[in-house]
Amino acid sequence: MVKFIPYELTLGLRSKILRNGLPLNECVFPTDQVEGAFHLAVYVGDEIACVASFFPKKYKKEQGEGYQLRGMATDTEFAGKGYGKSLVEFAVTYIKNTNASYIWCNARKSALPFYEKLGFETVSNEFEIAGIGPHYEMILNLN
Repeated sequence: MVKFIPYELTLGLRSKILRNGLPLNECVFPTDQVEGAFHLAVYVGDEIACVASFFPKKYKKEQGEGYQLRGMATDTEFAGKGYGKSLVEFAVTYIKNTNASYIWCNARKSALPFYEKLGFETVSNEFEIAGIGPHYEMILNLN
């Protein structure tokens, strides 16, 4: 089940999956509490299987309003079971009710197939995020 959660509940998976075990306070994003930001989790029983954060942010010169997806992480034991897809689909439905016309993200190279299956398109060349690895900018148009 997908639920809205406070950003603090995203930090465990951000640390474990995305930040190589960094302390939780080092996994907070500056955008976690901006106006319009929201955070989602997929619960399997009482466990959080997957998390992601979304906040209003235009992508470069893209027309219209956008949301950036950031910090998407699925716990290892739940990977490949459709939980990430459910979370993104929930977010798309929610964001379609705002004035946004797209969702964009900096996708890890390893996650490209996941995002492509959901309809995201690669819109950049590969680039490196220091200490994290190769990424691509991707956009999902909501119109």
